[in-house]
Amino acid sequence: MKEIPVVFQNDEIIIINKFAGLPVQGGQGISHSLDTELPKQLGLAKVYLVHRLDKETSGLMVVAKNPQAASKWIKLIGSGQVKKEYAAICFGLPVIKGKRQKSGMITSPVQKGSREQAAETHFTVERFSKVPLPKENADETAESIESIEFSLIRLTLGTGRMHQIRIHLASTGCPIAGDDKHGDFKLNKKARKLRVRKLMLASVKITLPIDGKKETFEIPLPDHMDRTAELF
Repeated sequence: MKEIPVVFQNDEIIIINKFAGLPVQGGQGISHSLDTELPKQLGLAKVYLVHRLDKETSGLMVVAKNPQAASKWIKLIGSGQVKKEYAAICFGLPVIKGKRQKSGMITSPVQKGSREQAAETHFTVERFSKVPLPKENADETAESIESIEFSLIRLTLGTGRMHQIRIHLASTGCPIAGDDKHGDFKLNKKARKLRVRKLMLASVKITLPIDGKKETFEIPLPDHMDRTAELF
């Protein structure tokens, strides 16, 4: 398995850049996971998860080195003292109150089992464009070639529900490209013609208190998202 990039570490935490496809936690049927591979990579007995990213989501994540640090950082994250920013490449634009919007807030509840949970996602569209699909045959003209609308969106969370970003964007008619659970399956199939195969969601920026000061760490888009972003 390839090495997990480490962005920062001190006596308490490690900030890593998780790649898409790596599960955070091991279990039955999982050969490699963050919580089993990172200790081996760094020569640690164990690491402690303080928050999670979906298996197919890339990007910045905080992991604790000991139980005391884990307890501290779970509280810091829960109290809102750790700020995370995400980037997503989506189909179309979010529709809020019947209108396409380039910034705003999504507040529809998220279902967890039989319960509805309040949820809040803030978004800003950075780029938006139509991208033509490759020609199916030589007879196609520019006018007849299908296209897909793509948007690059930055997001912050007011709440941290499971799959919140994926559910919220899909609920506004702007599903994340490559989302095989909450997304648009027909558009995903068409987008594969443009080599869009992975979930286009990443945690790209994190601000957190270290040694009494707020520190910010930021990464570029992961390669699979950067290649798609270059199309528009």
